[in-house]
Amino acid sequence: MGRFVLGPACVREAGTAQPATGPCRVGPGGPFCQLSPNPTMSRLPTRPSAAVADASPPSEMDFQVVVLAGGTSEKLSPLVSKDVPKALLPVANRPVLSYVLDLLEASDLKDIIVVVEGQEAARLVGAWASSAYLDRLLVEVVAVPEDIGTAGALRAISKRLTANDVLVISGDLVTDVLPGAVAATHRRNGAAVTALLCSVPISGPSDAASSGGKDKAKKPTRLNIVGLDITRQFLLHIVSGTDVEKDVRVYKRKIRAVGEMEIRSDLMDAHLYAFKRTTLQNILEEKESYHSIRLEVLPYLVRSQLKSSSSGGEGTTVDETGDATVPSNSHLQCLSQHRILAPSAFKKDLLSSGGTYRCCVYIATKSKYCHRLNSIQAYCDINRDVVGDASHLSGYSFSAQNNIIHPTSVLGSKTTIGPQCMLAEGSQLGDKCSVKRSVIGRHCRIGSNVKIVNSVVMNHVVIEDGCHIQGSVICNNVQLQERAVLKDCQVGAGYIVTASSEHKAESLSKKVERF
Repeated sequence: MGRFVLGPACVREAGTAQPATGPCRVGPGGPFCQLSPNPTMSRLPTRPSAAVADASPPSEMDFQVVVLAGGTSEKLSPLVSKDVPKALLPVANRPVLSYVLDLLEASDLKDIIVVVEGQEAARLVGAWASSAYLDRLLVEVVAVPEDIGTAGALRAISKRLTANDVLVISGDLVTDVLPGAVAATHRRNGAAVTALLCSVPISGPSDAASSGGKDKAKKPTRLNIVGLDITRQFLLHIVSGTDVEKDVRVYKRKIRAVGEMEIRSDLMDAHLYAFKRTTLQNILEEKESYHSIRLEVLPYLVRSQLKSSSSGGEGTTVDETGDATVPSNSHLQCLSQHRILAPSAFKKDLLSSGGTYRCCVYIATKSKYCHRLNSIQAYCDINRDVVGDASHLSGYSFSAQNNIIHPTSVLGSKTTIGPQCMLAEGSQLGDKCSVKRSVIGRHCRIGSNVKIVNSVVMNHVVIEDGCHIQGSVICNNVQLQERAVLKDCQVGAGYIVTASSEHKAESLSKKVERF
């Protein structure tokens, strides 16, 4: 585990006044220090943040914030690379991690540990953060081994956690739900864990322009099945990634403890949790095999909260004969809610049942935007939304034509940039080009008669005359030679698409040489 300094001074070991030893150099985003094996804190000076009107989170002394920023996810290949880790993938020409950090700043939560998988990925994230958040946030970037999972990442930094409560948030979350609201709910309920639940996002393009994306949206999904009490404050049952063909199984003792449970299939676990620190540390220590917060730690807490309540057997039903079941998930695809009742003789109050833990939820209203960048389809969806219906998240001011065209960009004769588009600084387009519902990055060179629809074009891309691009993602430094056609493709960094070639639903990237 390594730590990286963000700020103008070389690092010092945490809790000491002695300068740390190790190589130190100045990188492109500011000073960068790698220290091994001694753990160190890396800090950015702070700047006061505006108070949040609709939430009053506890002070930083009572809450620590951990952002799990990932590394180079295979699910996002070829978009991620050794030069662009997941946390720095651009969403509307901003690193996705910036959306989380801005939210935390808005909730006046400024003391942040960012956990990144891999030394090189952590170095890049640290260099970016030191430049982007100087004088705004206190940031400690921590490198952990790759592929250890979310629970493993927390376990690796467990000894750094000292506050009463810990706010854990995924670095790929794009939302306007304030983390401070979740923290305040957690503290008010005295919970062991409080999870943010949001409406399941609609996947795929908003029109029929991209058939590949449209087909993906029609495929059956794996649902999150959530059981809530009648007040919708307490999490009683959760199964993530349930197959749509299977039945939902709920133990009788849960229903007997609360009397009534609401089953929901329209909610998404947003990967934003508030934990009681001692509870989290104990589970991570006792359950060394746990790899995932969502799939293991959270379900364990939910199961444990009713251990001391009436057991009533291990059946999967809730009526007196033990034969009733919850409808199968194939029906739950169209059913947002299903209510299960227990015989009145068994009804108890969850709060007085003597459970080991108390698991709570904060359910965002449907008007809130909440999406995770955990797949290529999600990457396309979020970019589309942030320059479209969720443009308030972009941080930019859109023109009267509902687009953003940087004043340093150059447009040729009869070239049109439609609504819900973004064109970054220094990019040039030739004559008779058409751009619709797309994001174009910095310093791109685009020829004449080029059409770009429902796509993301990153930085320093060259697109020659006559190319057609639809529903695709094009990474940094790609070259499309004249009259190339892409539909529903992903093109990795530095790739050359040959002239007049046509590609549909392909992933194009350079071959990695192995020695």
